[in-house]
Amino acid sequence: GVIGCIAGGLLSDRFGRARTTAGFMLASGACALLVGFLFNGPFWLLMIVVLIWGITVIGDSAQFSAAATEVSERHLVGTALSFQMGIGFALTVVSIWLMPKLASLLESWQWCFAFLAPGPFLGAWAMLKIKPRG
Repeated sequence: GVIGCIAGGLLSDRFGRARTTAGFMLASGACALLVGFLFNGPFWLLMIVVLIWGITVIGDSAQFSAAATEVSERHLVGTALSFQMGIGFALTVVSIWLMPKLASLLESWQWCFAFLAPGPFLGAWAMLKIKPRG
């Protein structure tokens, strides 16, 4: 995760916070989809994808929060951050709770993570639609 946080900060300074966050989210969603296809393939390739996924799924978090401070009205920054973090943690908790249940239902972990992909793709689309205050 630390690699993603550092890379996210450096990339956002160069390309902008929203674009960097969207890029990390697109990579994260792609990795979630790839896991299913690589599940029974070469172990080393699956591990590379999972490592990239770990970097990108953590790397967007700090940038997401910083972006919320940049696009919110000054008097609403605290509320926006609280709401964004609360929703983020709630989604994480629900996802962690749901994944084993989904694996049981599907009788395998192979395609479970594909169900996580729409979130990052939708998040990337939303990040590209926001405009910083100027």
